[in-house]
Amino acid sequence: MNKLKKVMNSPLIRWFFLAIALAALIWVIIKNWNPLVAALTTLSWQIATAGFLLAVVYVFFTLWSWRVILADLGSPLDWSTATQLFGTSQIGKYIPGGVWNIVAAAEIGRDHDIPARRSVTAMTVAVLISLLTGTGIGVITILGTSVAIQVPTWAIVLLLIALIALLMPPVLNRLIAFGFKLLKRPTPERQISFKGLGLSTLLAVIAWCIAGVQVWLLAYGFGMDLSISNMALSIGAYALAWVAGFLVVFVPAGTGVREGVLGLLFAGSLSSGGILAVVLVSRITMTFADLAFAGAGALLRMSNKR
Repeated sequence: MNKLKKVMNSPLIRWFFLAIALAALIWVIIKNWNPLVAALTTLSWQIATAGFLLAVVYVFFTLWSWRVILADLGSPLDWSTATQLFGTSQIGKYIPGGVWNIVAAAEIGRDHDIPARRSVTAMTVAVLISLLTGTGIGVITILGTSVAIQVPTWAIVLLLIALIALLMPPVLNRLIAFGFKLLKRPTPERQISFKGLGLSTLLAVIAWCIAGVQVWLLAYGFGMDLSISNMALSIGAYALAWVAGFLVVFVPAGTGVREGVLGLLFAGSLSSGGILAVVLVSRITMTFADLAFAGAGALLRMSNKR
């Protein structure tokens, strides 16, 4: 274990993983560049700009949700430091595996005297909150739309009850303690409170709504009706698409999986070309938003070192 810590603390190893993450992120952009340019030629610049700004706001709210959990665990951060940690660590999610942003947050957190177990717990809980709220919003929203789901009502009710139970501090704190026990590591010094978990969950829900509105606005630009029902469908569809992309861990940042889910749920509302255009523009704007926060985090780190 000590040898592994020494390896992970090596500046060379850190730069190596950062290079891999940046390469994966750039690959996502290059892979979709030509069809993206083709899609943008039919999309007004106002909607394209609004889509990017909404993507930035979405990432900001996910950062805020994580920051609340980290503060609740005993490490309150100012916005500059939080941006450094979160922004730089997020490019790790473009490496297949689904855990590299958590590892990156723990390693970068060491530079700010944040215990690794606290960083891991905060990022893991923040991701879990996104997964649980995304699943809940997706199921509830799509049930209220014209999209048919062949699942018994009682099963959906049980799922929602389970999601709510998992978002209760007594349950979540026991799960965290059990996870550290399996890893034979000491548990975090502080437990998550109702106030911290409640605020973080609220911020995650707001983030999902912002991401869904972004998709709704882009879909309108490619031919979807600008109705409340379509906005609800967009919010639920994006939430479920993100969850599905996260669970398929062998592709970077859910590439291809999220597009497939969105395409399936939008099949009755947009043409196939419109669906492809929406998922491409949404994907790239979210990627550029991650890149913007990563760049801001890197600049702040360099500024502080100077």
